[in-house]
Amino acid sequence: MALSGSRSIILCGPDFAPSAIQLFNCQNCRSAICVLIKKQLVSGEISVPFFFYNFQYLLFIAPALILGMIAQFWLRNAYAKAMKQAAPLSGAAAARHILDSAGLHNVAIERIGGQLSDHYDPKAKVLRLSPDVYSERTAAAVGIAAHEAGHAIQDARHYAPLIIRNIAVPAAGIGSNAGILLLIIGLIFQLNFLLYAGIALFSCVVFFQLINLPVEFNASSRAKAILVDLNIVPREEMPAVRNVLSAAALTYVAATLQSILTLMYYIMLASNRRD
Repeated sequence: MALSGSRSIILCGPDFAPSAIQLFNCQNCRSAICVLIKKQLVSGEISVPFFFYNFQYLLFIAPALILGMIAQFWLRNAYAKAMKQAAPLSGAAAARHILDSAGLHNVAIERIGGQLSDHYDPKAKVLRLSPDVYSERTAAAVGIAAHEAGHAIQDARHYAPLIIRNIAVPAAGIGSNAGILLLIIGLIFQLNFLLYAGIALFSCVVFFQLINLPVEFNASSRAKAILVDLNIVPREEMPAVRNVLSAAALTYVAATLQSILTLMYYIMLASNRRD
């Protein structure tokens, strides 16, 4: 359920040089590549219509941005309403009950800081819950805790999409950082081989997002069934829980759509440059 958004920089304004320097966050950076980019941008030795590209990019991913805003608005409202609906157990107690019922006595439960920072760590076999979810006796707390417990059950049952997702994590991390950097450098210096390398690396991010969808959907399905089966939440009070989990699922769909559209956009740029 942890919703970790990546920072995005929007290039704007008539002067590209300050925006490019802001993009690299390198006002105080002395690395060779950043110094070279600064020098050539300021001197006008290179000129790339990034403003046009960026505006075109925003239009290209507009459906994903709109869907993401709808999902975040829905999630905030659903979470706020579900936090007002009482539940018989706290999130931590509900998670412990679910895990013990599944025979997962070895999975620990810990409190962590932040809001909606809840997640299951498959390496440490630890379910980590944010303060509100850990302590509160609300529909939102038990719903989110049950979702994370669902991930622990997936891990114990060797759920194939989860295994593939965990394997893909390192490649996705590289793709989301090095991939974007190579794309930017390839565009600035018109180096097609770097552009293609960036596209290949960013494809790892798209693959991770795609394989993450069935993992999250399955965890939510398990959570909804378990909460009723163990009588943690009466069936007639489940709509609030379903609302929170459905809204959270839509945020993953929006993030996946944005990754796909971003990849398609850079493939289009590479194709146009080749032509």
